[in-house]
Order: sequence, then C-alpha cells, then structure tokens
Amino acid sequence: MILVTGATGTVGRELVRVLAAWGEQVRAVTRDLAKATFPDGVEAVRADFDEPATLKDAARGADAIFMLSAPGPWIPRNDAAVVAAARAAGVRRVVKLSAIGTGDHPEDRDWHLAGERALKGSGLAWTILRPSSFASNTLSWADAIRAGQPVPNTMGDGRQGVVDPADVAEVAARALVSSEHDGRTYTLTGPEAISVPQMAETLGTVVGRPVRTVPLSLDEYRERLTEAGLDPAFVTTAVEGSRLVASGGNERVTDDVERVLGRPPRSFADWAGAHRAAFAG
Repeated sequence: MILVTGATGTVGRELVRVLAAWGEQVRAVTRDLAKATFPDGVEAVRADFDEPATLKDAARGADAIFMLSAPGPWIPRNDAAVVAAARAAGVRRVVKLSAIGTGDHPEDRDWHLAGERALKGSGLAWTILRPSSFASNTLSWADAIRAGQPVPNTMGDGRQGVVDPADVAEVAARALVSSEHDGRTYTLTGPEAISVPQMAETLGTVVGRPVRTVPLSLDEYRERLTEAGLDPAFVTTAVEGSRLVASGGNERVTDDVERVLGRPPRSFADWAGAHRAAFAG
C-alpha cells in the first residue's frame, strides 16, 4: 500500500495515476473527499496536515508514503507531521518532493531543508526528489496566450532546466516501489536549460501564432502577489526566486531523470505539444 499526500496536485495526481496503472495499491489523501476524483481502485481518504491524528489513520497499513505539500512556509510543519505519522504507523519508506537548490538558500526561505533533515534522521528508508521549475507553471499564461496578450517575464533571459511534472511523478513512483533508490537525492531537470522567452517562442510554435513576453520588474511582481493576498513569506520567496533565475543561479541540468527512468527526460517542447489545447483555446 502506497499513501500519496498532495494527491490532487500537479505531481500527486499524476503519481496516483501511474501507480494505479502499474497495479499498485494506492491510498490518496485529500482534505475534501467530495471534490476529489481518482482512478478506479484507488482508496481516497480524508486527512489534513494540521490534524496529526488523521494523518496517522491514513498511514496505517501503508508500506510507503509520498510526502508533498503545497509551496509555502508551512512545509516544515507539514513534513514533520508526515514523518511522525509514518513512524507511528510502521511505514518503511518515504519519498519526499523537495525543490532544486535546497540547502543553498537562507534557512528562513529554505522551506524543504528541515523536512529533508527530519527524514534523513527518522530511521526510515528515504528518497529525496529536488525538481527544477515545472513546465506546467506556464499554464498561468494560458488566458493571456488565448487572448493574444503578452506573458509577463520576471526572469529576463535567465535559464532553468524546466522539467515535465509527469517525469517527476514517474521517478517518484520508481522510488516508492523499489529499495534501489533508498538514501538517494535526485535533482530532476529537463534535457536543457531554457528561458521565459524561449518557452514563449516554443508555445508560439505550438499554437501557430507568436507569443510575446513583456518585462515585469520584481517590485511590480511583488505588488501583484501581495495584492492577490498571498502569504508574505511566499511572496518574498517567489520574488527572490525570480531574482535568482534572472542572475543565472538556477541554470542547472542533470541526468538524474534518465538514470532513474532509463530514457531522456521530456523536453519543454514535448510538454507544450501535449498541452496545446490549454493554450490554443
């Protein structure tokens, strides 16, 4: 039995699908059972990171747990709750979705570091996945692209090893079902480092019309995020992340996806072609 937290998110939902297709027993965690839909045969359970007893109940009988929570300063608390639930339930293995560059940032913005440390010191078998920026982040541009409007660029010509979240999910699935990846930390990227303008150009090719970008200063970006009501700590981390990328600080490409899956990672162009409908209207 594999317990998947974050089961309704980008990676979690794909992971549930992959594991179910492989014939694994899957238990998917959600806070709202009425709104969640999963493949046939998947057991859906209600649990909440802020209600430790519900996590312990969800973990009972599980052999492995996928540990994922939405980005934000609450991640250390959520990770601690999952590790405690895993130990209490006798779970053998935990795979954590972390983030590229963990350990390289100021600790107040390094949300995943405490969870990585807690997992390594737990006595459980563990694997840590540190993905780069997700290709699916560009779905936030979809409305603008369909309307023929430019997409905002807070990162200049800074490049990243943008990764398909489906590749991340498949790596997670391999780590959950096999001891081969115990004690490993993988940095997961796509096959090349690309910039926002390059991604826009690729999407333009996919939809058959140019997609333009417009510079958005970091001050303007901060203002927009703040006006959207986002947590101040999240806003600061997002702005500093854009600053890092713009300066070339996340221009990293690894072969970890290929080492685990035995095939090259999907490119951004591959992902964009598969999701053309979201941008073409």
